[in-house]
Amino acid sequence: EIDAVGRQRGAGLGGGHDEREQTLNQILVEMDGFDNETNVIVMAATNRADILDPALLRPGRFDRKVHVDLPDVRGREMILQVHARGKPISKEVELKEFAKLTAGFSGADLENLLNEAAIFAARRDQKTIGNLEFQDAFDRIALGPEKKSKVMSQEDKETIAYHEAGHAVVSFFLTNTDPVQKITIVPRGRAGGYVMPLPEDRMVYSREFILDNICWGLGGRAAEEIFFGRITTGASSDLQSATQRARAMIMNYGMSDSLGLPTYGDQNSNPFVGRDYFGYGSSREYSEEAARAIDAEVKKILDENYGRAKQVIEDNRDRLVALAEALLEVETMDRTVFEDLMNKTLPVQSQNGQTDSESVPDILEETETASSSD
Repeated sequence: EIDAVGRQRGAGLGGGHDEREQTLNQILVEMDGFDNETNVIVMAATNRADILDPALLRPGRFDRKVHVDLPDVRGREMILQVHARGKPISKEVELKEFAKLTAGFSGADLENLLNEAAIFAARRDQKTIGNLEFQDAFDRIALGPEKKSKVMSQEDKETIAYHEAGHAVVSFFLTNTDPVQKITIVPRGRAGGYVMPLPEDRMVYSREFILDNICWGLGGRAAEEIFFGRITTGASSDLQSATQRARAMIMNYGMSDSLGLPTYGDQNSNPFVGRDYFGYGSSREYSEEAARAIDAEVKKILDENYGRAKQVIEDNRDRLVALAEALLEVETMDRTVFEDLMNKTLPVQSQNGQTDSESVPDILEETETASSSD
């Protein structure tokens, strides 16, 4: 980790000629002392190439850079195969499917996935590691441990069920979203429930994709407002994520109709890593008028997509009610059951606005029977 000693000299708000800078100077002297006959190649690794001292990156020193990105789906499958050696993996497990599910995982994350799955299998006295153990291991890594001892009131449970159903239904009926892989109202970590998409590996993201992801991210709050006439704190992380995406569209990607192509702000400014020393970390490079315009544009994007989410829910009210009631019964639902439920013709609502709940178990039972017979 070369950034431990190779950080840009003069970084920080303090002064002085510290030991790190002396070490860096000695490294530079030693590297300059190699000639063509020494057969010595100096290699180093870092996750923060942007904070390295420029002297390290000059020709003759670290002049060749190899970028090691996170593995794609094929790479993840091969890494899982490596770490699966010597472990009793069940024949039913298809590592390719879990490679698709783990977009954004590093090699270390994938190794941890195998280890956690093995721990689950050992705790359950299983001789092999099955799909259930892999799924539980993924949930634990991505979202934290399951809170089995947490007792929720019926009101909270219904709120969470409709909230997560709102996310899932809006995502299903939008064009530019990843398919829903799993829905649950079982608390994990700080979340009362969650909707897990099945992401694809993408190099670039379109404006439509970002807007649709903002929209389905607001679907939970929209469902709370529509069905209960109130809003809760459960949507706090959704609002934060949607706001960050909207702000990034405007400030980083030039996707604003009113503000156009300019980008706003320098994200690399930080006095503690040798950036913008005299600005004391201030990365703002735009006027108060531009700041107000950015805030107004962010609000416009959020308001428009919140309206879209509410419209999708109103158009598919019966499906959302059926999904929420099913979640209250089974707590966790996979992609097959969810999509079957969305594609079925559901009964018409009664005069009090409620869907016949007896149809929900029938739908679930039919789906489970079909799945087991395949």
